[in-house]
Amino acid sequence: MENNIILNKSSAFAREVVLFARAVQPDSKGLAFQLIRSGSSIGASVTEAQGAESKNDFVHKLKTANKEARETLYWLDLLRNVERGGDQEKLRADLQELQRLLNSIISTCKKGTNK
Repeated sequence: MENNIILNKSSAFAREVVLFARAVQPDSKGLAFQLIRSGSSIGASVTEAQGAESKNDFVHKLKTANKEARETLYWLDLLRNVERGGDQEKLRADLQELQRLLNSIISTCKKGTNK
């Protein structure tokens, strides 16, 4: 992958989500599936943004990634309440960093549009 921080981090995060979800107890697999869907969608949306047709399209795709990040946090919170095993702290820290990067890029793009 090229030297693109948000692409690299979102891809690495998706891999970590899959590994985490594999360790979830069988009765929570439905929640783990939702976590995988939203956690991997962050990187998919970031990847789509790389081929955006315009700055507005780029921002829209990053906003979609940000929504997926919020959904991922929801599933992590829910799993925290029903799961006894697995360490979520690294996932949470990585997710917060991704959200900061996404918010920063979106903000920068919006400022450029207003000029």
